[in-house]
Amino acid sequence: MLQLRPYQHALVDQARSVLRQGCKRLLIQCPTGAGKTVLVAHMLASAAARGKRAWFCVHRKELLEQAVQTFVDAADIHTGIVAAGYPTDASAPVQVCSVGSLKRRMSTLPKPDLLVWDECHHVPSKSWAAIAAAVPQAHQLGLTATPQRLDGKGLGDYFDRLLLGPTVAQLIADGYLSPYRLYAPGTVSTARMHHVAGDFNRAEVATAMNSSTVVGDAVATYQQDAAGGRALVFVWSLDASRALADAFTAAGIPAAHVDGETPTDERKRAMAAFRAGSLRVLCNVDLFGEGLDVPAVDAVFLLRPTDSLGLYLQQCGRGLRPAPGKAAVRIFDHVGNWTRHGLPDEDRQWSLKGETKTPRETATGRRCAECFAVSPPGARVCAACGAAFPRKERKVEQTDGVLVEANLTELRARLHEREAQCRTLQDWQDLAKEMKYASGWAWYRWTARRRGAGLRSATSQ
Repeated sequence: MLQLRPYQHALVDQARSVLRQGCKRLLIQCPTGAGKTVLVAHMLASAAARGKRAWFCVHRKELLEQAVQTFVDAADIHTGIVAAGYPTDASAPVQVCSVGSLKRRMSTLPKPDLLVWDECHHVPSKSWAAIAAAVPQAHQLGLTATPQRLDGKGLGDYFDRLLLGPTVAQLIADGYLSPYRLYAPGTVSTARMHHVAGDFNRAEVATAMNSSTVVGDAVATYQQDAAGGRALVFVWSLDASRALADAFTAAGIPAAHVDGETPTDERKRAMAAFRAGSLRVLCNVDLFGEGLDVPAVDAVFLLRPTDSLGLYLQQCGRGLRPAPGKAAVRIFDHVGNWTRHGLPDEDRQWSLKGETKTPRETATGRRCAECFAVSPPGARVCAACGAAFPRKERKVEQTDGVLVEANLTELRARLHEREAQCRTLQDWQDLAKEMKYASGWAWYRWTARRRGAGLRSATSQ
C-alpha cells in the first residue's frame, strides 16, 4: 500500500470531519500531481471496510484504467468497472465508472453511499447531473486541481464546501512536484505599451502576443531545447495536430497524434509507447489536458491559445510530476498563455464562486440561423429549437521567431514589486483584473495587508 504524504493525511482528516458535520457535497482542490486519487483511495478503503459503497466517476477511459490501478496500488481495493468492454462486478464495494456507461446502467447497481467525481469541473454537464439526481441520499466528493469550469464559472451550485490543498509552489519546494523552466516568445514589441506602477500593462502585453499567433517552430524548438525527451504537445486544431505529428516524424522524432475519435486500441498503443519512451512526442488538442499520469514527461508545448485559466494550469501540470533524473520540466509557451494567466506556480485564491466575468465577456451569445433565438456563448445547439451551431475551425497564424527562457526570479520580483505599490482595495482589484485572478483574491490580499499594517503599528508603540 502507498503511504499518504503529510498534506494528504491532513486533507483526509479534514474531509472526514466536514462530512461527519453534515456536509453532503464537498470539493477537494489539489494541484495536478498532488495525488488526489491516492488520498481518495484511502478514504474509499476505509468506507468499504465499514460496509459502505461508492461510485468513482470519470469521463474518459484513460482516467478509468488509471484510477483502477491506483486503487489497487494505494489501498488494495476490490473494484468493479462500469464501462463498455469490461465485465460487470456489482458486488464490488467500489465501482469505477465511465460517466456515459453509468448513466445507462445505474438501475443495475446497488445505490452508493458516496459519489466521487474525478475532474469535477465537468459536473455541470447533463450526464453528471442525471447521475447525481438519481442518488440523492449519497454524499458527494469532488476532486480537481482547478475548482471552476473551463469558462471560469464557479461550482457553488454543485458543492457546499471547498477544501484547499497545498499550492504548486509548496509542492515544488517540498520535492513532490518538479521544478519548471518556462520558454516564451522574446520578440514582443513594447513600443506602444503603457506603464502601470513601473511595469508594462499586462493586458497590452497579452494583446501584443496576439492570441491567434503561434511564434516559432515546435519541431525546431524540440530539437534545440528538448531533444530526446518525451513531450506532450497541445495544438489548436485536429488538422494542425496531425500535421505537426507528421512533421516531427519526418524530422526523425517518433511522434503520433491522438484525439477523442482515435480508435481505443490505437490510443492505448500510443500511450504505451509514450510511457515506454519509444514514442517521444504525443500531439493532441484537449485530450490529455486532464488526469494523464506520465511522470517522465520532460516537456510541454503550448500551441493552443486559451483564455481559460483552468485549461492552462491543467496543461502545464501534465509535466510537473517528478521522475528519477528529471531536474526540471520545460514548458514551451509558443502562444503567450502565461501573459494571460500568470506563472504555473503563482498563488491563486480559489473559491466556489469562480472568476468574475466582465460585461464584454458575458453579454455575447450565439444567434440561431434557423429560429433566430439567442443561446449562451458556449452552446453547441440552439436552446430554443435544437439546431446545431456550425463549428468554426480556429485559425492560427504561425510566425517566425524563437522562444527564450524566462527569468522566473525576475518575473516574481516584478509581481512582488507591483503588489508593494497597492494601497487601496481598488489598487488590488486592478491588479487582480490584470493578472486574471479569482474575484476574491483582491479582497483577501487587501485585508491581509491591512491586518499586517495594524500589527506593525501596534508593536511599534
